[in-house]
Amino acid sequence: MTCFPFLFNKSSSSGRQDPEIDEGIHNVRIYTYKELRNATEDFSPVNKIGEGGFGSVYKGRLKDGKVAAIKVLSAESRQGVKEFLTEINVISEIEHENLVKLYGCCVEKNNRILVYNYLENNSLSQTLLGGGHSSIYFDWRTRCKICVGVARGLAFLHEEVRPPIVHRDIKASNILLDKDLTPKISDFGLAKLIPANMTHVSTRVAGTIGYLAPEYAIGGKLTRKADIYSFGVLLVEIVSGRCNTNSRLPIEEQFLLERTWELYERKELVGLVDMSLNGEFDAEQACKFLKIGLLCTQESPKLRPSMSSVVKMLTGKMHVDDSKITKPALISDFMDLKVGKNQESSSIDPKYSSIYHTSSSSDNHDTTMSSLTTSTLTAKYDQSM
Repeated sequence: MTCFPFLFNKSSSSGRQDPEIDEGIHNVRIYTYKELRNATEDFSPVNKIGEGGFGSVYKGRLKDGKVAAIKVLSAESRQGVKEFLTEINVISEIEHENLVKLYGCCVEKNNRILVYNYLENNSLSQTLLGGGHSSIYFDWRTRCKICVGVARGLAFLHEEVRPPIVHRDIKASNILLDKDLTPKISDFGLAKLIPANMTHVSTRVAGTIGYLAPEYAIGGKLTRKADIYSFGVLLVEIVSGRCNTNSRLPIEEQFLLERTWELYERKELVGLVDMSLNGEFDAEQACKFLKIGLLCTQESPKLRPSMSSVVKMLTGKMHVDDSKITKPALISDFMDLKVGKNQESSSIDPKYSSIYHTSSSSDNHDTTMSSLTTSTLTAKYDQSM
């Protein structure tokens, strides 16, 4: 028997007791809960390889011996059968070298489980940014390959998939690496489709603080430009080899984007490049990558380049125009954020910065804003959209 026990369609004898599944599924492989429970040894903590706001991920061995990443969606993220299968059908049709491949799913009773291909070298947060807990050495060539690969995957979602897909949670822990360190963007559980006739979607905010674009975090306004902001932060992380926020550093160096802007103004960007490279990198290219990161994180969404332009700049097919770089939206800008959940308003204390995750080998330290809604956020950035 193959690792995909059957394709679920109307001619299948399995699962026809649920007409919603028969009607909603097309070309997605369906697993039983029992199969996935056996594959993960009853979802043993020993096999747990990741956890985020939308569920836990387990390493599992399927019936034919193939290893897979099995994501059990949390209760908060469970959708109705039809809604879930609609999203899965869309995801299953998307294939790209720099996107994680969906094998299939399980939708039994209240269980919502996704089965992906397993990536041998885990995520960027657990390797490159994992605080020395990985034996992988990321030389400059490898970092360039990762930056370009992620950019290409995101450009594909934004500009080639129809309708376009906004990921909403681009971050180091959602960039997985295969045996050749080829990057794969994961976690499409957060992805939402943008209807072609809409310029933005005001939606429940879901993402990770530190990577969130200000217009999304504050106003709940979701466009492709929010992903581009997150990518800019990630790009600077890859070049510098450090997380976007680290409270263990001196106060003036804790926030990576602020530090990048400061060094850019002083024309000392090269000082931000990861010291573990021991000087073995292309200084001009590294500074160019950091400038692209600044272009992507500009406060006004309109000024941020498209992802296809980012790919061209990263690969040297488009010039990086320094004159177009304006001050990024910095973490300090969030200090005045007013959030009123079940009350008119509540000021964010300066201690707000302490909730940003620091360098860690686990996704458990990511802080999400999924509980904030558009109605409770101050739309500070409306006019910049």
